[in-house]
Amino acid sequence: MTDVIVVGGGPTGLMLAAELRLHGVHVVVVDREPAPTPVVRALGLHVRSIEVMDQRGLLERFLEHGRQYRVGGFFAGLAATWPERLDTAHSYVLGIPQTITDRLLAEHAVELGAEIRRGCELVGLSQDEDGVTAELADGTRLRSRYLVGCDGGRSTVRKLVGVGFPGEPARVETLLGEMEVGVEPETVAAVVAEVRKTQKRFGLGALGDGAYRVVVPAEGVSEDRTVPPAFEEFKRQLRAFAGTDFGVHSPRWLSRFGDATRQAERYRVGRVLLAGDAAHIHPPTGGQGLNLGIQDAFNLGWKLAAEVGGWAPEGLLDSYQAERHPVAADVLDNTRAQMELMSTEPGPQAVRRLLAELVEFEDVNRYLIEKITAIGVRYDFGEGHELLGRRMRDVKLKRGRLYELMRGGRGLLLDQTGRLSVAGWADRVDHVVDVSEELDVPAVLLRPDGHVAWVGEDQRDLLGRLPRWFGAAVG
Repeated sequence: MTDVIVVGGGPTGLMLAAELRLHGVHVVVVDREPAPTPVVRALGLHVRSIEVMDQRGLLERFLEHGRQYRVGGFFAGLAATWPERLDTAHSYVLGIPQTITDRLLAEHAVELGAEIRRGCELVGLSQDEDGVTAELADGTRLRSRYLVGCDGGRSTVRKLVGVGFPGEPARVETLLGEMEVGVEPETVAAVVAEVRKTQKRFGLGALGDGAYRVVVPAEGVSEDRTVPPAFEEFKRQLRAFAGTDFGVHSPRWLSRFGDATRQAERYRVGRVLLAGDAAHIHPPTGGQGLNLGIQDAFNLGWKLAAEVGGWAPEGLLDSYQAERHPVAADVLDNTRAQMELMSTEPGPQAVRRLLAELVEFEDVNRYLIEKITAIGVRYDFGEGHELLGRRMRDVKLKRGRLYELMRGGRGLLLDQTGRLSVAGWADRVDHVVDVSEELDVPAVLLRPDGHVAWVGEDQRDLLGRLPRWFGAAVG
């Protein structure tokens, strides 16, 4: 029997598989597609995802293939500058195509021992008190202790376990593709700048190899978005909005997306869980989708590993939904708001002009960017220090950096007093005695996902908090 089956080999599923393997969990990833998709839906990583990669020792790989940007405009395309004094050591956006992100995460998961099976479509599943049975299209049956659906907005797993997916259907649709153009780059830039004064869902971006990424509103909402749009529709819509089709030719791939907004009623049904787009879908405004899924996996991985390993305290696995459902709900709300602000109707345009004035205030600008980049997330751990429930930024220590100490996916007590102990939890929590000029508290207990579980200097108080996240003491 496998410990965990992950259905879906996109960024969420691959990140989850790697997180599970850090703890020795036997994991198999199954994906119905025979090969990774060439379609580039997401274009980069936001601050929190960059931190996640740093915490797991992956950031250098991503930096080799990406480009750092400190540009504004992420909230509804409002022309605000990148805010100063963000609470992070990585104050930038990393531009990197999703295809490369998928490849790097797949390599990481396989290096850690995950098994990836492509061309394997899930068609049925059942569960009992001991495990889950997954049925594949070729008749193969796989047995596991848990199964996680990371299989996208049309999730087969979600449908098979009967989880509702309430929300709003798509009202508008956008065409997306890569193709070459037949006019000079200066002409493209001038026309795009003029169109985008009123239509924010329009753009042509050079990819650096003769091709452009083209985004343009569609004619209407299709009945089946799994069917790619015709190239002629791209040209027709470009002419409708820009007065020219830019001489586009030689399409590499064509796709479409809508603005449907939905969230799963539950993230867990017994031994089956949902993550990423299988748990929530929303418009791509602000570039949050891929990042939200990676962060779901980062939250779930260590908790599910603890359950498989037998040391999870009661309620730990259910805290995945308790923490991540509100985060996704907030993303759904901010993308709804952004879509309204991108409308060409007079009312939304009036609100947009007002908000454009407000984002000139540094605090407003920072607040919106912290929301988009997810560094403003705070889980509800109860009353306590202002750091409690927040993720800890990377800080410099006398002997290195905090994030360098988190590569193994374990808990960590950063102790500046030298008087504390995690005896009884040393198999799950590292104890680091070191000091940082950037940290003005005596000690912090960090969960494997980097969120602060305790702040203080009293040993008895620490002993009262450790069991909540790391189970019973041993020995």
